[in-house]
Amino acid sequence: MPRAGLTQAVVTEAGADLVDEVGLDHLSMTLLADRLGVRTPSLYKHVTSHGDLAHRIGVLAMVELGDALGRAIEGRAGGDALTAGALAMRRYVLEHPGRYAAGNLARPTGPDDPLVPATDRVLASWAAMLRSYHLEPTQEIHAMRMLRSLLHGFASLESADGFRIDAAVDSSFAWTISFLDHALRVIASVDDDSTDTVTRPRRQP
Repeated sequence: MPRAGLTQAVVTEAGADLVDEVGLDHLSMTLLADRLGVRTPSLYKHVTSHGDLAHRIGVLAMVELGDALGRAIEGRAGGDALTAGALAMRRYVLEHPGRYAAGNLARPTGPDDPLVPATDRVLASWAAMLRSYHLEPTQEIHAMRMLRSLLHGFASLESADGFRIDAAVDSSFAWTISFLDHALRVIASVDDDSTDTVTRPRRQP
């Protein structure tokens, strides 16, 4: 019989805490069982494998990140929304590097995978951060990819202690978001038809 109080949610949350401490690469069922005070086979009553556990941690991360972004940008627009959302994502990556890594690696296993709505909510939050710039649809896709790449890269480097130059990282982050805000305002004000290499689908009248 599984230990009383041990559930799939408890195992997943404990695994998420563990990877934040030791890193996703060091996640093991044995280490998690020790953390929970059970024998390793007991975990398999709740998760089917190491890969299943890592996937569930990834889903949890996307749910949490979506919640954090949603709370941060609620009632905000323009540069205010961009800044609040960017700070929320940076904070989440720094506080939860292991589970964020799991979320980045997770891929949907099918249409009913809870990762799908969780990821969709994160994408919707990024889109909301950009909405007030009134970008064209193709520009918005480019902007979302740029935003994700920028925030992921900055926060991941900071989490790994990758910034070695003697300058305030907070100031660099604020400068980066301010630069991005200015660039988006410029892009939104310019007709991008001449430089857009993506063919737009014909719209029905």
